[in-house]
Amino acid sequence: MKLDAPLRGDLDPIETASRDELVALQIERLRWSLNHAYQNVAHYRRKFDAAGVHPHDLNELADLAKFPFTTKQDLRENYPFGMFAVPMSEVVRVHASSGTTGKPTVVGYTQGDIDMWADMMARSIRAAGGHRNDKVHVSYGYGLFTGGLGAHYGAERLGCTVIPMSGGQTEKQVQLIQDFEPDIIMVTPSYMLNIADEFERQGIDPRNCSLRIGIFGAEPWTDSMRLEIEERFGIDAIDIYGLSEVIGPGVANECIETKDGPHIWEDHFFPEIINPETGEVVPEGEEGELVFTSLTKEAMPVIRYRTRDITRLLPGSARTMRRMGKITGRSDDMLIIRGVNVFPSQIEEQILRVAGLSPHYVLEVYRERHLDSIDVLVEMRAEQSGASEATKSQAAKELQHHIKSYIGITTNVRVVETGAIERSQGKARRVIDKRPKS
Repeated sequence: MKLDAPLRGDLDPIETASRDELVALQIERLRWSLNHAYQNVAHYRRKFDAAGVHPHDLNELADLAKFPFTTKQDLRENYPFGMFAVPMSEVVRVHASSGTTGKPTVVGYTQGDIDMWADMMARSIRAAGGHRNDKVHVSYGYGLFTGGLGAHYGAERLGCTVIPMSGGQTEKQVQLIQDFEPDIIMVTPSYMLNIADEFERQGIDPRNCSLRIGIFGAEPWTDSMRLEIEERFGIDAIDIYGLSEVIGPGVANECIETKDGPHIWEDHFFPEIINPETGEVVPEGEEGELVFTSLTKEAMPVIRYRTRDITRLLPGSARTMRRMGKITGRSDDMLIIRGVNVFPSQIEEQILRVAGLSPHYVLEVYRERHLDSIDVLVEMRAEQSGASEATKSQAAKELQHHIKSYIGITTNVRVVETGAIERSQGKARRVIDKRPKS
């Protein structure tokens, strides 16, 4: 497979600067970001004051460990705009990600933020082997989700032609790939396999299509899935990482020269790895929870945001900036099902909307042909013990509809008799993960 790497002269100078130059820039920008958050966000002022720290306490990168963490719960408690550091008149766009209580996590952007995000996505596409005048087929969802618009603006910034397909309509995806002949596709890896299946269902060999590169993110994926995608399409499969709370996709991206883990764009996003139990920063190369501090965000700076992703930091290879290892899990109970963030409590909320169903449930997660699926096993309430199969079937259909409508995933719901689900004496075991270990 031919690796179409970018020319060194096309790179931003900071991508190949020395570590000393990068660290000097990070310290300067960290001081600005800490002060910006402290002066303009009441939440950060309270948290910093309670911890006995002030932005001027940062003299070196290690001093960041003195500052308190930001969690998703902090963002929920300040819903919708309490974490913004600029007036709404300066916010040009709002995105949001799903939360556990029906309230999304809201993120705001100034025009400067949008420009920086587009630059980082353009840098990511270029690192993946993309070039000006490539055609980019975007199959990430558009709307409040950051994937579609993030990819779209980054591709345009690089000078590409964008095909804003969004997700779904798999037959049409194949038709447009055949007709428009894009060079690059940006999509979740699991949905890419759906597209491959549709090619083959139509009797078309995916290897004969125009695609040269796939940039895949929004869900964890293994090297075995990379190999299958590359073999079925004859393309280079590149990993992109991001999360809306930090900015969206484009926080880190693999380089096509090495394909050895996403390089974090450390001139804008400063990473740490902590012990998820103690909160202490662990030595370089050790596995732990990934934490990010934004260095240049204006509308919504984030200070030591706990991503809950378990990974490790690795030395730079194709770029000066450090790489992320494969994400091996999460330090909370969130599942990612085909690119959608799902918490057990979200499903519990929908269960309790259906008359006759009890809060006793378990989620079985499994993988079929590389695609993650979820079964919901839920009991009838005690007073419904002995209910007819028709009643159970109706309750299952109603719950399945609610989950699809409010959470956005398709599930198989099985309604079982009262007492069929094992009771726990301590914390309930809500998830049974039957997926093979990577």
